[in-house]
Amino acid sequence: MIVFPNAKINIGLNVIAKRADGYHNLETIFYPVKIYDALEAITAPVMHFASSGINIPGGDEKNLCIKAYELVSRDHPLPRVNIHLHKHIPIGAGLGGGSADAAFFLKQLNTLSDLNLSDDDLENYARQLGADCAFFIRNKPVYATQKGDVFKEAELDLTKYYLVVAMPDVHVSTADAYSGVVAQDGTADLRDSIKLPVAEWKHEIKNDFERSVFKKFPVIEDLKNELYKAGALYASMSGSGAAVFGIFEVQPNLSHLEKSCRIFYKV
Repeated sequence: MIVFPNAKINIGLNVIAKRADGYHNLETIFYPVKIYDALEAITAPVMHFASSGINIPGGDEKNLCIKAYELVSRDHPLPRVNIHLHKHIPIGAGLGGGSADAAFFLKQLNTLSDLNLSDDDLENYARQLGADCAFFIRNKPVYATQKGDVFKEAELDLTKYYLVVAMPDVHVSTADAYSGVVAQDGTADLRDSIKLPVAEWKHEIKNDFERSVFKKFPVIEDLKNELYKAGALYASMSGSGAAVFGIFEVQPNLSHLEKSCRIFYKV
């Protein structure tokens, strides 16, 4: 059984307050994009995990797919599974690739084992694996609050635009990004902001991680500026970085960036 976990971008990311449990309350719009990993899972006599493509840091036992299997196995009998993950979504990018892999694997387990878990059930498992993991169960635009795992519908359709994601040769640690962010409340509701014309978003929608991340990695800020120079209506870092996306009316010419960045066109 092969599935293709996709990435996401954040349209705005407001860090509201530090929580007692060490996490932060935030608000953001999660929007799925067409950058994919490939994940195969088949029942087998022996449990095994393998990966190809982009090198995944840490041992296999730390992979979120393995953690997802262990989590579900506490409540349900599961067959042993051979897992092969081909990694294409950049790591340390703010695109949610690891979370997507785990969420899609939960859905695979649900099918392979005939567990008959609802989307709500799967989301509850996913929330235990990562703050944005639950988003990928339903995998449609949402307004996310609290740790990024409480959702309300977001009316957003960017299919008429040309969406580009650019990944510089930089890895941003989520922990480092959060250590430099300053929580602040009182921002406009993103559900209202996304109703504005996209060209006005740059005046109304921000990513609170950009201030501290740009100081440490000015190449990311330079990349955002390059997307605006190329004609982006709106450009932003996604999540805690390092990927930057641009929303264009037509296909831009970004050939001058392709030597220093991975460019994903029309995602």
